[in-house]
Amino acid sequence: MLAMGVLGLMATPRQEDPQISVPMVDIFLAYPGASAEQVAAMAVDPLERIMSEIPGVKHVYSASMRGQGIVTVRFKVGEKTEPSLVKVHDKLASHLDQMPSGIQMPPLVKIKGIDDVPVVTLTLWSPELDGGSLRRLGLNLLQQLKQIPNTGQGFVVGGQQQQIRVEIMPEKLSGKGITSSEVINVIRGSNAEQTVGVSETDNIESRVYAGSFLKSPRDVENLVVRVIDNTPIYVRDVANVSWANEEASSYVNHYTGPAHAGSDSEAGDRQSDGDLAITVAIAKKEGSNGVTVANDILAMVESLKGRLIPDQVEVEVTRNYGETAQEKVNELLFKLVVATGIVTILVWYALGLKPAIVVTVVIPVVILMTVFAAFVMGFSIDRVSLFALIFSIGILVDDAIVVVENIYRRWLMAGEPSTEIAVDAVREVGNPTILATFTVVAALMPMAFVSGMMGPYMAPIPVLGSIAMIISLFAAFAFTSYLAMRIRPSMAQLEKAEQAEHKSNEKLDRLFRKVIPRLLDSKLAGYGFLAGLVILFFAVCAMFYTTAVTVKMLPYDNKPEFAVVIDMPEGTALPATANIARELAEKLREIPEVTALQTYAGTARPFDFNGMVRHYYLRNDPWLAEIQVQLLNKKERKRTSHDIAEAARALLTPIAQAAGARITVAEMPPGPPVIQAVVAEIYGPDADTRRQVAGDMTEIFASVDGLADVDNYMSQPYEAWRFVIDTQKASIKGVSPRTVIETLSTAMGTYKITDVREGSALEPTWIVIEAPLALRANPKALSDLPVPGPRGTPLPLAELGHFERIEEDPIIYHKDLRPLEYVVGDAVGRLGAPIYPMMAIDDKLQDYTTPDGEVLSGTMMGVPADNGRSTFEWAGEWTVTYETFRDMGAAFAVALVLIYMLVVGMFGNFLVPAIIMAPIPLTLLGIVPGHWLVGVLTHTNAFFTATSMIGFIALAGIIVRNSILLVDFAIEEIRQGIDVREAVLRSCKARTRPIMITAFALIGGASVILTDPIFQGMAISLMFGVFVSTVLTLLVIPLGCVSAADSLREIAAARDAAAAKQH
Repeated sequence: MLAMGVLGLMATPRQEDPQISVPMVDIFLAYPGASAEQVAAMAVDPLERIMSEIPGVKHVYSASMRGQGIVTVRFKVGEKTEPSLVKVHDKLASHLDQMPSGIQMPPLVKIKGIDDVPVVTLTLWSPELDGGSLRRLGLNLLQQLKQIPNTGQGFVVGGQQQQIRVEIMPEKLSGKGITSSEVINVIRGSNAEQTVGVSETDNIESRVYAGSFLKSPRDVENLVVRVIDNTPIYVRDVANVSWANEEASSYVNHYTGPAHAGSDSEAGDRQSDGDLAITVAIAKKEGSNGVTVANDILAMVESLKGRLIPDQVEVEVTRNYGETAQEKVNELLFKLVVATGIVTILVWYALGLKPAIVVTVVIPVVILMTVFAAFVMGFSIDRVSLFALIFSIGILVDDAIVVVENIYRRWLMAGEPSTEIAVDAVREVGNPTILATFTVVAALMPMAFVSGMMGPYMAPIPVLGSIAMIISLFAAFAFTSYLAMRIRPSMAQLEKAEQAEHKSNEKLDRLFRKVIPRLLDSKLAGYGFLAGLVILFFAVCAMFYTTAVTVKMLPYDNKPEFAVVIDMPEGTALPATANIARELAEKLREIPEVTALQTYAGTARPFDFNGMVRHYYLRNDPWLAEIQVQLLNKKERKRTSHDIAEAARALLTPIAQAAGARITVAEMPPGPPVIQAVVAEIYGPDADTRRQVAGDMTEIFASVDGLADVDNYMSQPYEAWRFVIDTQKASIKGVSPRTVIETLSTAMGTYKITDVREGSALEPTWIVIEAPLALRANPKALSDLPVPGPRGTPLPLAELGHFERIEEDPIIYHKDLRPLEYVVGDAVGRLGAPIYPMMAIDDKLQDYTTPDGEVLSGTMMGVPADNGRSTFEWAGEWTVTYETFRDMGAAFAVALVLIYMLVVGMFGNFLVPAIIMAPIPLTLLGIVPGHWLVGVLTHTNAFFTATSMIGFIALAGIIVRNSILLVDFAIEEIRQGIDVREAVLRSCKARTRPIMITAFALIGGASVILTDPIFQGMAISLMFGVFVSTVLTLLVIPLGCVSAADSLREIAAARDAAAAKQH
């Protein structure tokens, strides 16, 4: 078993978080010339209907704009990536006939999944190299890194491709009567080479090639466009031809921070003040070990320095999920050892050295076998699965403790440590131990069926926790009893321990005989005690209402990075966006914990899981930018990443507002990501009403305390140019509108003619044609651009139409076939959960009336039924929170039913199981004040989170386990002819010690995760809940048993009858 466990430990992939499969397929539609409304109606709407028919699809989103649209198909959690992509392709292929003419076919289909998220990003920067050289270096580096086994998708962000630029001069074209189309045709026709046949001479066969490819600007500029009066007109006569990097459509710059290793002047690392950079990003394959892949990547990079990577280029590791995963795994493995040590010391103190040795041996066996089970079931070694093991330590030793304690008790009663007595002692506690174990399993397992993103994220806790409990039961009966006999103490040691135990038991007996009879004999005391419990229960529940204890899905984790997302006004030019990104970056460099940062203007940074869900990887417009910030290791800084991110928001917001920019501080989510913490999805009768309501809602969001980064997804109007073709003049002169459009496209855009065939290039080197930038800056300056006429006589562009200013169409958003607008914000401050600002917004909406006369009232779950009036739905983190707590509530109800059925099956009675389960609500008397107390002591907000709820549900099984031990012992005493009251008192005396050992073992095991931001809630629930409820259980169960004395006697009589039949 140990060998199997070690195999599982070595073979199971390691990563920081569980890999959640949420396939998202993007379908890109190009519909040239169509307005946003036409794209939405003619192209996007039919495609949405088709995609919504696919089984397994949860939502279909779309965005329509002039000339293009995107439809995103989001599948349900747990759907596999490849089958999802096949479903989309099949559905699309079978309905292509429904697409309107004019759409470029076939549509581009791309899928993103969790395994596409890069695990390592490397930023290459140098003050000496330009963007083109850096990009070529990055591509060569990526090519080398892709040789590493188990590397997945890779890409390079930033830099410029090298190209041969043909810069036409409209005045020279016009003067010589040549059009740009002629230039293009000559270049394209001259760039040709192919095999034309085979020649055979003297029994030797030779292939015959014809033509040659263009290889340099000289080859291009020496091409003859036309011969006029026996004088050849070369390309160089009408255009400037040169090698050049493509015109920058994005900027990537690297900055070192104050915490960078080279901040000290004696350090060897170079400092960067916004040098040009590129970033190489590499993902891992599904199911592979992220730690191994990351280490192999970094090892190869080191080996390539000085060879592929020149000395003047610095390589900054700007993301290493392998390192963070290994740190987290090592940290939790250490905590696993610490928890084992705490429990062992506790058992040693309570039962002695030899029982402690037995427990110390059993725990690693159970843990390793659970790891092997995780390997077989496809789980990874990550923070959640390791927390499941740490959580299990406190309860898996319970079976061993009960067995060892009972063996020792029976040996003392018999006066000799014989094997027969040990076997009988195991049999004696066998049934209640089995039942108690399965009550814990019954409490845990329903949580494995929680839906949504949190289901698979937290699944290792109930699954592995249940497996650990079942293995620990087997170990208790097999290994523990065997080891207890092999490492048996002498009778002298047992008697010495018994004397010490007898003293403590006598003290407990005096306490119980003083308290319990008083509660039983005095109605005032008894009813007062019960009334006090009820009042206290409602008092602690009121702590949620008063926000003394706040509720949140998951608190922010302490991550090594965060990002700043920048949105400039639509239409802002790339240099202006890059300037504001630089200004914000310089401000961020004032934060002492920053080691480095990169600005991405006009392109997206390498996306993470958060960016995948939010579609940040599509942020390629010139008015969009992002800043990726790396921080010191959490062990080297006092502030958490969340504290630093909030400080960054305070620093950057004034600068952004002054520039007219909107920023969002995007932190790495502690669990499954969402669009934003607070999201209002605005529906309404028409586009104007929706936009008006969304604008008003944005202002209301901004006025609410506890909301930051308020924004909406509406695009603001901005100007564009349109060349209006005079169709009548064009027809008279024999020029088609298509000819005009094609001629303009050769001058205004980077028109790709053909590519240069370079043997070593890893991406195409294009020959492009365009007008000089000075002319393109003012399209009206292209009035002399010659347009091909019907008989080869070019006409100036100005004779065929004119330029005018227009407004771009706003983006049209759909979700599940319904048009809507989004308003978003991030919940910040002490009440950092979305529900609190949502309630504040609902209060403000009472005084607001929509343009169509409606008083807005948002639905908490489910799309509003009426499309004909203004309304909205709350979404974002709230949706995940609601679904998770709803499903956990259902899981808790199922757990209660299962536990009740198990206990009824054991006792054959319907009343006693209800008494046994009565202490379950009492756990809240410790859990809720425990969260408040930890918050006060640590000066933080200890949220009641999803992990707190998991701890609460798990405690149901643990507390019932204790109750079963008490009741079962009392029934066995009744079978010996003892009065019910006396039997209950004896039960408390005999079972308090193992119950308290179990409780303190759970507290000790949970204490090591108290400092973890994510699982702090579970630790608080387990520690405070088990302590308070255990103490109260020792009072409530005796009262209940005496009240149900007749039921206990019936159970005792039934056992006597069953025993008589067996004999």
